[in-house]
This record gives sequence, C-alpha cells and structure tokens, in this order.
Amino acid sequence: MHRTAPVDDGQGNGTARVEVLSARDVPLGGPRAMTVRRTLPQRSRTLIGAWCFADHYGPDDVAETGGMDVAPHPHTGLQTVSWLFSGEIEHRDSLGSHAFVRPGELNLMTGGHGISHTEVSTPGTTILHGAQLWVALPEEHRHTERDFQHHVPEPVHLDGGEARVFLGALAGDTSPVRTFSPLLGAELLLDPHTSVTLAVDTAFEHGVLVDQGTIRLGDTPVLRAELGYVGPGPDTLTLTNTSDDMARLLLLGGTPFEEEIVMWWNFIGRSHEDIAQARQDWENASDRFGEVHGHPGDRLPAPELPNTRLRPRGLR
Repeated sequence: MHRTAPVDDGQGNGTARVEVLSARDVPLGGPRAMTVRRTLPQRSRTLIGAWCFADHYGPDDVAETGGMDVAPHPHTGLQTVSWLFSGEIEHRDSLGSHAFVRPGELNLMTGGHGISHTEVSTPGTTILHGAQLWVALPEEHRHTERDFQHHVPEPVHLDGGEARVFLGALAGDTSPVRTFSPLLGAELLLDPHTSVTLAVDTAFEHGVLVDQGTIRLGDTPVLRAELGYVGPGPDTLTLTNTSDDMARLLLLGGTPFEEEIVMWWNFIGRSHEDIAQARQDWENASDRFGEVHGHPGDRLPAPELPNTRLRPRGLR
C-alpha cells in the first residue's frame, strides 16, 4: 500500500511528491517466529538509491520472541547495514570478523562475490529493536572482495534534534565508511513538536523510515513503520515531529540506481543464471562463501528456485 502527496521541491515549484510506503509483516522463522516490518522492496518501489531492502523490527521482548538466531547463510552482490536502537547482536562472518552490533554503532558487511555470516542476539539482550538494511552493489563492484567495517558516528546537534550519520554526509558530518555508490544513511532524533530542515543533495532520492513518533515529511504525515519517499530535486527536507514524545527515524538516500537487479533469497545478481549459480555454490559448500566459525548450528539450506525464470525488478 502507498499514498502520495505534494511536497515543496526546494525550488518553489511544489512539484515533488511524497510517496508513503506501508510495511508488511514478514516472519523470519524459528520456533517463535520473530516478525519484521518490511518496507523495501515492494511492488510499488524496489530501490531508494542503492538501498534495496529494509527490515524494521521491535521492540521485541526476547523472552517471548526468542530473539535473533540466524545460522550461517550467504550473500552476494550487496552490503548489509545493521543498526540497532536497543539490544545487542553478535556477528561472525567468513572473513573472520567477530563483532557486536550495539545501539548507535554501524556494522557494514560487503558480500561482493560471496560471504557468509551469522547474527545472534546476545544473552544479555532483553529488548531487541533495530533495522536491517541492504545496499545493492553496482555492476562494476558487485564481485568485489568480502569486507567488514565498524563505525561509531558522533552525534551531531540539530536545532530541534540530533543526527548520527553512519553513511554519506549530512548536517556537516561525513562518515568515513566506504560505499560503492553515493549514499546517505542517518538516524535522526527530533524533539517533541519541533521541525528540522536539512540541506540535501538534489541528485539524491530519499526515504524516511519512522521508528517512533508521528512525522510530517513536508506536509505529509508518515506514521510509525511507514517509509516516506521523495524523488530527486529538492535541496531541503523538512521533518516535523507532531507528537508529545521524542521521535526517531532513519533517513536513507542515494542517487537513483540505474541497473536492474535480480534479488532472490540472500543473493543479488543481474540474471536468473547469476542467482542459480550462487545457490548451487552455496549448496555445494563452495569456497566462494567461506566458512563461519563459532556458531553451533548448521548452515541454512537455500530454498528451491521457483519453477519460472527469475526476472529483474523494475527500477521504481
């Protein structure tokens, strides 16, 4: 589901529009099936810049949901971006990385030609709450070497709030984390009943994923777990917290991704054959994905491919 409304384009023309995307609930599986809210991809929009996947989860009481315990699984052609609001997740990958995802700290893993990893909420976690995001790698770099980066952005004061810029540049701060296409990723906190106007790159399209509170993007309300989209053109975005409590959101952006992608399970390629080969390599325990050490469970088996050919997703 989505709705659209006009927003000032920053040039006085009023021609840009806000598209509001609703989330759908997706169970991740397991005995108590932790559920996430997915806003990307969906039929009406596949990408925002190179951002191609957005899962928003929690706050979940892990005593009830069982938390997160994702056994070794593969990725190709993408970067994973893990961002938490509460709780802690232990990360291990086939590069040999062993790290912890904590609130306000970025963990970014580059799959490239192939990587595998595990994600497990730690025993001390009582409430798990955060977002799992993917970035599609452009053709030039989609077979790059596997990599892992950790970054703790400093809070940036805004007149009416605070920002933590984990990718790209915003509000005078620039993340040192390497990306393969122009991107923006930031957590914003907005004080009750305040507006913040941010200068943004006119070449970027942007998405506002609301974690808590009720936001207006321009004049358009964006509710909790919804994602408000604005195409390229505006040189500013105005965000208003209309609630009595602190609001929190993720601001995602990037230049439009001009390549069609085939996205299936944990793989991103350009053709059915790309995906079929990645699946076969994973099932055959190919060196392509390496091995994750330190997780007691078995590797996740790949699902069966559909009976029809996988086709590229549209660029919307």
